[in-house]
Amino acid sequence: MRRMGWAATAAATVAVVIGGARVMGANGQEDERGRGEPCGEATVRGDYGIQIQGTRPAPGGLTESVVGVVLRTYDGHGSFDQVSNVKGSITGTVPDSPGSGTYEVNPDCTGIIRFQPGPGILIEERLVIVDNGREIRAAVMVPTAVAITSVHQRIHGR
Repeated sequence: MRRMGWAATAAATVAVVIGGARVMGANGQEDERGRGEPCGEATVRGDYGIQIQGTRPAPGGLTESVVGVVLRTYDGHGSFDQVSNVKGSITGTVPDSPGSGTYEVNPDCTGIIRFQPGPGILIEERLVIVDNGREIRAAVMVPTAVAITSVHQRIHGR
């Protein structure tokens, strides 16, 4: 058993020396020097490609599947603009639909996105920022009947 412990230690040492070690902060984010840094609105500044999928209410009391792609530009100060292309299994395609909204980011890299796609309609998403803002994972929480998730990938560096 002593040999297995030594072998495991040696393998881990070789992996760190060859592959490098990544040090994560308490908030799970890593900066270029390996130290965790708190997040803020500027963490997600820039252009993101977004893929969405899920379900939402449709006319006639039905529920439809929905997929889409979005180009969203976060300004680094709590606002964004976007162009979306969304297809519902019942309602069909809505191409090149412009929109805008706001976002808030907490130091622990969680946050909220608020978007109003039409009069009297508010969409709230909860988000988690991953890999220093290179990716965002989000899910619609309001309205309750909408169950859509999204993955945001940064297109350009900060």
